Amino acid sequence: MVQVSTPTTHLHAHTEPTVRRIGTEDVWSSLSQGWRDFLEVPTQLFFLAIIYPVVGLALGFTAAGENLLSLIWPLTAGFALLGPIAALGIYEMSRRRERGSTVHWTDALAVFRSAGIGSIIGVGLVLLVLFLAWLAAAQWIFQTTIGPDQPASFGELWQRVFHTPEGTRLMLVGNLTGFAFAVVALSVSVVSIPLLLERDVGTVGAIRTSVRAVVANPVPMALWGLVVAALLLLGSIPLFVGLAVVMPVLGHATWHLYRKVVV
Repeated sequence: MVQVSTPTTHLHAHTEPTVRRIGTEDVWSSLSQGWRDFLEVPTQLFFLAIIYPVVGLALGFTAAGENLLSLIWPLTAGFALLGPIAALGIYEMSRRRERGSTVHWTDALAVFRSAGIGSIIGVGLVLLVLFLAWLAAAQWIFQTTIGPDQPASFGELWQRVFHTPEGTRLMLVGNLTGFAFAVVALSVSVVSIPLLLERDVGTVGAIRTSVRAVVANPVPMALWGLVVAALLLLGSIPLFVGLAVVMPVLGHATWHLYRKVVV
């Protein structure tokens, strides 16, 4: 890993940390470390991660109940934008394990006593805005390609999306737009929240550091984004149950990736 020399920047009296250049092997190493951490404390992490699929299911059923079937996939895909906040407690547990402390699931609640909790909330609000903007964009794309009428059933939705020229345009434009949102979310959050658990450099400072980490490591970060997307997709099938394992593993791995990237 090669350290990237950057000028010291002061923002709200905080010093932004230096970022390093890493390789793709560091991504796989982080995943391996995340898996080992999960095996060490699976019960506690399962308890935390179960919140993620439950909320995802609730969002999906709410959308279906209001006859917004067109938002089922955007809700499922876009909810991953909030993943870094859902994994906040897991980062804290990883941090404690790194220090050699005995970890209990209640330790995850210590994040609320963190000096950087205000800045963490700020990053969370940015991710929430991205999530809502993605839903609005997805709905607009659906209406301009398929039409304003909502499908009456999953069968009709499937037919209109996968068996019509309008559906093909919807998937093309929708996936490209979703990719753009994913890149922004990754840049904002890949190291910002773990960083704020250790040192409060401010919301803007943490986001700037995260963006600099992505700019300094485009290939490893692109690989990381693809791995996260693939695992979240696999974890969502069937009925989000696999996220109870995927989320804690990714949470642990994110912490180790942060350690490799940020000085």
